[in-house]
Amino acid sequence: MKTSVTDLPVLKPFRAKPIAPTRLGVRTLLSAGVFAAIAMLFAASLALAQANTPAGRDDALTILLRWAPLIFQGFLFNVTISFLSMALGTVVGTLIGVAQVSLIGAVRKIAWAITQFFRNAPWLVLLFYAMFLLPFEFRVAGFTLTFPAWAKAVIGLALPVAANISEIIRGGIKSIPSAQWESAEALAFNRHQTMWMIILPQAVKRMIPPWMNLYAILTMATTTISIVGIQDGLTVTRAALIAESRPELLIPMYLLLLLLFFAYCYPIARATLALERRYHLKG
Repeated sequence: MKTSVTDLPVLKPFRAKPIAPTRLGVRTLLSAGVFAAIAMLFAASLALAQANTPAGRDDALTILLRWAPLIFQGFLFNVTISFLSMALGTVVGTLIGVAQVSLIGAVRKIAWAITQFFRNAPWLVLLFYAMFLLPFEFRVAGFTLTFPAWAKAVIGLALPVAANISEIIRGGIKSIPSAQWESAEALAFNRHQTMWMIILPQAVKRMIPPWMNLYAILTMATTTISIVGIQDGLTVTRAALIAESRPELLIPMYLLLLLLFFAYCYPIARATLALERRYHLKG
């Protein structure tokens, strides 16, 4: 009787193959190394503050844990402001960017002038104009509607964002070969159909990397709203330092805020580079 032959499936022994290092793996290790270096710097500053804690006072770690939820809450407010400013700036910037390639000369020149003006204006100056020129309340049909400071900050930050988005849109449209326009015209497409059905769908993938890069810059720029008195992460951190009156906590508290921004913005920057490489090869 033969027992060595069977029709049943047989599970073969697992043999691990050597794993070759890839470019993605190397970049991941480098990114983790950068994050670990900042975390170690934060730990070292905290240890130094701990060593300089006066006798009879709360230690540095206890104070940091006490204020960390409020600092994180302020950071989330920064992120919220960045989302709203980016959304408003993207909508307005798209309209101005499309107007920059209009066939009507007057529309094209006005869109170009708006873009250049707000693109080359300091973000902080635009923020101040929005804060102090816009009213604090509106009266509509007998009702008084308040216009909070954070809403004015969103508008102030959205102005330069819209100008930069406009340039991104114009550049993306111009990057599409003219043969695409000519082919669409040969197929009896009008300009509106050509723009929204042929040109923009191809240009969007080229617009995404600079759009993401602009968002990361905007997120870091949201700390400017602390100057006009809005309770963001930087304002809360400064208030914590004043309340505790502990100079040795200056570095660890600001490093904590820096870590939050870095952990949020760095992945966006890496994803932007990856998309730029991908679309550059196919462009």
